[in-house]
Amino acid sequence: MLYVARQAERRRAISTSYYVSKRRRVNRRLFYFRWINVHNKKNTPQRYRRLDATTSLNALSSPGAYWRADPLEYLPRLSDYLGREIYIKRDDVTPIAMGGNKLRKLEFLVADALREGADTLITAGAIQSNHVRQTAAVAAKLGLHCVALLENPIGTTAENYLTNGNRLLLDLFNTQIEMCDALTDPDAQLQTLATRIEAQGFRPYVIPVGGSSALGAMGYVESALEIAQQCEEVVGLSSVVVASGSAGTHAGLAVGLEHLMPDVELIGVTVSRSVAEQKPKVIALQQAIAGQLALTATADIHLWDDYFAPGYGVPNDAGMEAVKLLASLEGVLLDPVYTGKAMAGLIDGISQKRFNDDGPILFIHTGGAPALFAYHPHV
Repeated sequence: MLYVARQAERRRAISTSYYVSKRRRVNRRLFYFRWINVHNKKNTPQRYRRLDATTSLNALSSPGAYWRADPLEYLPRLSDYLGREIYIKRDDVTPIAMGGNKLRKLEFLVADALREGADTLITAGAIQSNHVRQTAAVAAKLGLHCVALLENPIGTTAENYLTNGNRLLLDLFNTQIEMCDALTDPDAQLQTLATRIEAQGFRPYVIPVGGSSALGAMGYVESALEIAQQCEEVVGLSSVVVASGSAGTHAGLAVGLEHLMPDVELIGVTVSRSVAEQKPKVIALQQAIAGQLALTATADIHLWDDYFAPGYGVPNDAGMEAVKLLASLEGVLLDPVYTGKAMAGLIDGISQKRFNDDGPILFIHTGGAPALFAYHPHV
């Protein structure tokens, strides 16, 4: 009974900490003031506070529209099912275009774009890219033109995949679509596209795939701060699990958690690459972020690559079972490409005792539910 009472008390405490205001951070001041002084391309210090960097962004950054911390929730039924305390960070409910983690990155990147006088955002991804969808939505909200360079990574001709889900939303946001055979060198391909768009009289700003640059990843250093404050004196996390794709989310969390919650194990579940391919990408961003913040980054990068086969964007049985499990137990929607596979890793990791200990686990829900509609009948 004492255990049950403590669990109930912990859940009540978590519920009161869902919406900790991002404007009320008073702890860890040294770390906080280091990260908000990000440098622009001319090495001139710029005080970034999400989209507050320019008055043109009042629609997103004014006190009336400024969203509070994304919820951090306890999942009681999944916890009972797995025999482990499981929590979820709800970045799927960010307030733009059906949510998702990329908005955290876009707040920094788009502020930079507007400061440079851009009128067009250019980015790239798969036909069902969550990042492209969120970039297009932010562009629409701010009155910017958006050009998306898309590939078909699974080579399908299925009309549902090619026209539904995120792809449908791009049309609603009035996005200019450019197709390519494959994103073999996305940075170079985006620069080529930007040159062409500039020749047409636009002022383009290139946003990297996934928003995963050192600047964009600052959004997930901020997320680590948010998680640390939400968990403080409420729950002692043992591990954090996140999908690791374009690497920015993973790297930003790695830097933030190393300095704020150093005893917490961070696991990245790959969605497109082997550990040998993914680890250098995460490390490169980790070091770039730390360099901009004048911090050290010595934490090892932990990756599991057992759950993404047969490849990026292709559903697998374990991932789809995880999608259905979360929907049926908690009413939470995962997706077949990222979060379903990451949750499959969490579930199997518990079963195989891959985590450092038996303590509470936090799952980072990066969004992606719109893609569910494109993957019928797999769902």
